[in-house]
Amino acid sequence: MKRSLLALTLAAALPFAAAHAAEGVSYNYVEGGYSATNQDADADGFGANASVAFHPNFHAFGGYHNQEIDDSNIDFDQWRVGIGYNHEISPRADLVTRIAYEKYDFGRIGGQRLDPDGYSAEVGVRGALTTNLEGYAMAGYEDYGSDYGDDFYGRLGAQVKFTPNWGVSGDVKFAGGDTQWFVGPRFTW
Repeated sequence: MKRSLLALTLAAALPFAAAHAAEGVSYNYVEGGYSATNQDADADGFGANASVAFHPNFHAFGGYHNQEIDDSNIDFDQWRVGIGYNHEISPRADLVTRIAYEKYDFGRIGGQRLDPDGYSAEVGVRGALTTNLEGYAMAGYEDYGSDYGDDFYGRLGAQVKFTPNWGVSGDVKFAGGDTQWFVGPRFTW
C-alpha cells in the first residue's frame, strides 16, 4: 500500500509536459516563525522552512520545528526534507505533488528513545489569488511505520505579500486528532 501510493503520486506527475511555475508563485523562499500543535497535550515553539527551485518544474524543500509540550519539560524536534513537482494548470495556479522524508525526535522518555521517522506524499493546488495574496490546499498521506502508524491529512496555507520579496505566511495541517500550524515572515526571491 505504501509503495503503491508513492508510485501513484509520482506517476501522476510524469505525464505533464515541461512548463513553468504559475505567474506570481515562487518556489524560492525561506521563512521562520511560530509553530504550534493542538491535541490532547498542546505544544508550541518555533520553526523554519525553505524551498529552492532547481528546475522550472521541480523544487527541493525542507523544514525544522522545535516545540515544547505545555506544562512539561518535554520538547521535540520535527524534520522534513523532500522534493516537489509543480505544473502550471492555469496562468495563476499550479498542480503540486510532493514527497518527503519526515522525522520526529522526542529524545528519551521513560528511559526509551522515541524518534519515529517515515515519509509523506501530498498533492494539491497552489496559486496567486491576487498580486498580494497566494494560497494553497493540499491532501496528503504520512506513514511512520508499524510502531507509530499512518494518517491522511489536509493542509491549507496562504501568504500575504507586502513587497515582491517580503510577506507573512501561514500554514495549518489537520491530521487525525491534532492540528499543527505555523505563522511567520517569508523572504521570497
